[in-house]
Amino acid sequence: MSRSGPDLALLLLGGFRALADAASRELAERGYGDVRAVDDFALHAILSGADSASELGRRMAVTKQAAAKRIAALEARGFVSRAPDPSDGRRTRIQVTPLGATMLAEGQQIMDRLRADWEGRVGEGTLAQMEEALRELVGTRPVRLDAPGWGADDPTL
Repeated sequence: MSRSGPDLALLLLGGFRALADAASRELAERGYGDVRAVDDFALHAILSGADSASELGRRMAVTKQAAAKRIAALEARGFVSRAPDPSDGRRTRIQVTPLGATMLAEGQQIMDRLRADWEGRVGEGTLAQMEEALRELVGTRPVRLDAPGWGADDPTL
């Protein structure tokens, strides 16, 4: 069993991918198509104030064009809508639709269940220790899903 830094990073990434991929599959089974983690990041960024392609691009560390493409994909699935800015007619504002909010809530429920599944597999104490160790290593500040870098390497943005 290796104890290298890259192996640890891959295990952490693998844990994220396992949870995110399982949640995406279950969301698809519930009728939410091809939802991926990057969609969740984008929707959370929009909910926290990224109401334009420029601002979404800044928050996700992608170009304005890539953000506009992500917005168009989310709009096509009914998760966001665009409306003229009441204070500036040249600007279009993006907002999460009720369908988008419902999908996010269902995703949260799925992730909570997946966490409970992991707890059942390794035990409550083991999972609690792992979470506490990760909090010690990465801090207790909430992870900002709209922080630069999330999804930046995704060629489909």
